[in-house]
Amino acid sequence: MGETVIKTDKLTKRFGDFIAADEITFEVEKGEIFGFLGANGAGKTTAMRMLCGLSIPSSGSATIAGFDVYKQTEQIKRNIGYMSQKFSLYEDLTVIENIKFFGGIYGLTDLQIKTKSDELLHNLGLKQEAKKLVASLPLGWKQKLSFSVAVLHEPKIVFLDEPTGGVDPVTRRQFWDLIYNAADRGVTIFVTTHYMDEAEYCNRISLMVDGKIKALDTPRNLKNTFGVETMDEVFYKLARGAKRGD
Repeated sequence: MGETVIKTDKLTKRFGDFIAADEITFEVEKGEIFGFLGANGAGKTTAMRMLCGLSIPSSGSATIAGFDVYKQTEQIKRNIGYMSQKFSLYEDLTVIENIKFFGGIYGLTDLQIKTKSDELLHNLGLKQEAKKLVASLPLGWKQKLSFSVAVLHEPKIVFLDEPTGGVDPVTRRQFWDLIYNAADRGVTIFVTTHYMDEAEYCNRISLMVDGKIKALDTPRNLKNTFGVETMDEVFYKLARGAKRGD
């Protein structure tokens, strides 16, 4: 067993009589790529908000990078990265301005920002685009830049909320190469996706239905357990009885 960086025990979030996340329990190790899957309305976003220190749980317990989700939310935020499909970069700033802005938010020194900016632009092949507005970049480049900015401060965990929505299959594959590289450096990846082929890229997967975790294992073991060939079929078998949806 490696170092545990995410640990939850019966973590629950209620909104009045509605239980959005219902006693979810799991652990994630350092450097693991952990897929957090479920249909719309399953409770994924609610759970992720609690893990990121953005929403206080109703009951249960959790530690993120060793910090308590009730008492140490600011420490959690300093030790994680976050990327959403909906918002990650400021489109009215240039590429380099975005990098410098987020580097400052993450508390990096001017020297660290300069060094990491040069490294990032080189690795992504964006040196020629450094002074272009982010709005002018193709969506695939925006997503790759967003991820690189989210791990700029070398967080212990990066949370990715449907990061590849709307990009073409080739760009998605390139994006996953960035994820693998980060995991190889010891960064833990916590990713939600609705692309079942991407679920195959994860070390382990949890599948949520109606606020509960209904399955948690490696992709291979899940397919064997349900006697199917693809993660699409696993997802269908679990989700077809769901009561919640859009």
